[in-house]
Amino acid sequence: MAFFAVPAGAQDSGAPVSAADLISGEPHPLPVAGKVTMVDIGAHSCIPCRMMTPIIEELSREYDGRAAIAFIDVWEHREVASQYGVSTIPTQIFYDAQGKERYRHVGFLDKQSIVAKLAELGVK
Repeated sequence: MAFFAVPAGAQDSGAPVSAADLISGEPHPLPVAGKVTMVDIGAHSCIPCRMMTPIIEELSREYDGRAAIAFIDVWEHREVASQYGVSTIPTQIFYDAQGKERYRHVGFLDKQSIVAKLAELGVK
């Protein structure tokens, strides 16, 4: 099954997407309906993006069921960058549970900062 990134605020198909799927680098309907969502937009071959990979993988497991942590590789899916208004990678976009963008960061973002932002958005 193929998933395509959709701009912020669009409705997803309701099809279940696993935490592992969300960090695969493939586009998915995002933000995830009813969940705080963090989307890391980068590339597997970008050095700061690669530095974030273990953080994103770890957070995806830790927050499974409580928040959605996603990664999209824009070098493999170039159309996604313009859909999300991204001109520099990595870029992290945080959405509240209603799908509204609440915060955007460009560059490497450490685990502690991501956890703090998720908490600020109500994730326990």
